[in-house]
Amino acid sequence: MSTKADRIRAALGALSPTHLEVLDESHMHSRGLETHYKAIVASDAFSGLAAVRRHQAVYAALGGLMTEIHALALHTYTPGEWAGQGAAPDSPACRGGSKHDRA
Repeated sequence: MSTKADRIRAALGALSPTHLEVLDESHMHSRGLETHYKAIVASDAFSGLAAVRRHQAVYAALGGLMTEIHALALHTYTPGEWAGQGAAPDSPACRGGSKHDRA
């Protein structure tokens, strides 16, 4: 059985990424499992596109899968941008806290 992260990776393959990471960050939030994701995508498909258009391309690739995701942090790069950047920013801590952080 594949995870939702696996399904996201498979769908984003439509963008022919040169680099793709999909991280399940649900453990950092209080909304349950398989709800919060971070996607780092480098693709030639993003060349010449503003950030909003890049995100729209990701949403289109994900299609109906978007209805199953509560939150998706997107970091989209061209291959050249990714080569210069080499890493995406860390995700911020959940402002509402996480049920997994309770001591």
